[in-house]
Amino acid sequence: MESDDEFDRMQDAAADSAEDDFYSGGEDALDSDEADVPDYDFDNDSDDSDDILSHRNQQNYTILSERDICQVQEENIRRISTVLSIPKVSASILLRYYNWSVSKVHDEWFADEEKVRKAVGLLEKPVVRFPDGRELTCGICFETYPCERLHAAACGHPFCHSCWTGYISTAINDGPGCLMLRCPDPCCSAAIGQDMINFLVSGEDKEKYSRYFIRSYIEDNRKTKWCPAPGCDYAVDFVLGSGTYDVTCGCSYSFCWNCTEEAHRPVDCSTVSKWILKNSAESENMNWILANSKPCPKCKRPIEKNQGCMHITCTPPCKFEFCWLCLGAWSDHGERTGGFYACNRYETAKQEGVYDEAEKRREMAKNSLERYTHYYERWATNQSSRQKALADLQQMQTVHLETLSDMQCQPESQLKFITEAWLQIVECRRVLKWTYAYGYYLPDYENGKRQFFEYLQGEAESGLERLHQCAEKELQVYLNGEGPSKDFNEFRTKLAGLTSVTRNYFENLVRALENGLSDVDAHGASSRTVSSKSLGGVSIRGRGGKSKGSTSRSSGPSRNTDDSSYWSCGHCTFANVKSATICQMCQQRR
Repeated sequence: MESDDEFDRMQDAAADSAEDDFYSGGEDALDSDEADVPDYDFDNDSDDSDDILSHRNQQNYTILSERDICQVQEENIRRISTVLSIPKVSASILLRYYNWSVSKVHDEWFADEEKVRKAVGLLEKPVVRFPDGRELTCGICFETYPCERLHAAACGHPFCHSCWTGYISTAINDGPGCLMLRCPDPCCSAAIGQDMINFLVSGEDKEKYSRYFIRSYIEDNRKTKWCPAPGCDYAVDFVLGSGTYDVTCGCSYSFCWNCTEEAHRPVDCSTVSKWILKNSAESENMNWILANSKPCPKCKRPIEKNQGCMHITCTPPCKFEFCWLCLGAWSDHGERTGGFYACNRYETAKQEGVYDEAEKRREMAKNSLERYTHYYERWATNQSSRQKALADLQQMQTVHLETLSDMQCQPESQLKFITEAWLQIVECRRVLKWTYAYGYYLPDYENGKRQFFEYLQGEAESGLERLHQCAEKELQVYLNGEGPSKDFNEFRTKLAGLTSVTRNYFENLVRALENGLSDVDAHGASSRTVSSKSLGGVSIRGRGGKSKGSTSRSSGPSRNTDDSSYWSCGHCTFANVKSATICQMCQQRR
């Protein structure tokens, strides 16, 4: 369709026009009240973008439904049965024993078949000959039964129907251990197959056994895991050693396959574990108590001062009255100690160093608490913003797209750029959230990395806020309109361009953080031979090519190159070595 071709051309042109349309600070990009906000140009490299898109589409995992799991199990059982020339029941026992590894079964079986049979409980001939035509005694209840009421596994040990049923039913109710059930005879290790279990137990127990059997393929296989989302029955078959652990399940929940926590790039699993533990542990409560309270001198219970007077009375049954400053008995205080709002005794003792250790400890706890609160509040804020964006995305897909399609006289297929924008906002909020956990655990002595990280984080926040505002507020104009708008195609170009720019920046920001900000050298300075383009796949510039700090950071490292051994390209701002006459990035002459 002609309209589809037009849309494709718009998307292709969006990245190229992003510099002028979105981050140049022109009248079309910002309202008048935002004119004083520093803006940035994001120049997309088409080759880099293609590589990123190709990388993004290479999925290193497979989502498995219950039906898929059953099909894979049946196929594996059939393969083992065919290759080893054994019944399917025996093949399923072998696969469960070797954690559903077909290659492991083949290796072990052909290396020493007899050893495998003994270990697994697959007997080639009965241990006891099962007689025909006469009565026998059950080995469990010791009652005598005719042979037709007795049953035996491959070993031949006879037990009555009711004892078999009770034995198997008890094992099934005890849990997944029933999958490797052996003969009830204490001296026998013969395996009991699924065919015998299905013949002897009730329908409810059959269903339980079947559930255990299906789940064993996921839980015993090191390459597969269940999706951790509540109520989700999907599993993930992951290609080990294939790079990122991020997985998006069929239920739309994204999680880390390695630790099964929610997807947390660019933070590694150990950092996530520490951060979650810190958020849930009592350590911060103790820090707060230490920073904001003092122990009663008599009963040692912590007390928070909630009024102005220094005269503190402990709660019953203690009721001890003391001075908040020096913790001395209030009976020793009066005008000679400075009155109700001061304590000369405390000031004198402090000068003599009596309270130095306690005050130092309290101050350290207070600083630690303030630092943690700073990062946690922003982590939680981005999490709540992400939840809100998810709700907005759902409403957009279920309600607004249809309305907008009717209003703008365009099919919903041509409005997918709006959905893509909201999906990108959700993803960016997740990444931005975890950058605060990254920043919290960034060592204090790496000051250069911290400054560089905060600058990049600020740039990411700025770009995301632009995208979020465009998708949320500027779109509202068209949702509230009364008919087709001639400016809608311009809005399409703008939103599609912002989405592309923000995606590229965040993807490369994640890679930069995962690489430990390698662009910062050991001296704590940003590498002079690496531009922001190598870090983010996009060049970030202010008006006129001059670098500007993020509006969301109070300070950040300067991006100007002061080192006399480098020169900055006037076209792309890349820092080149002094001896170079052509820019290594854009190939422009000096």
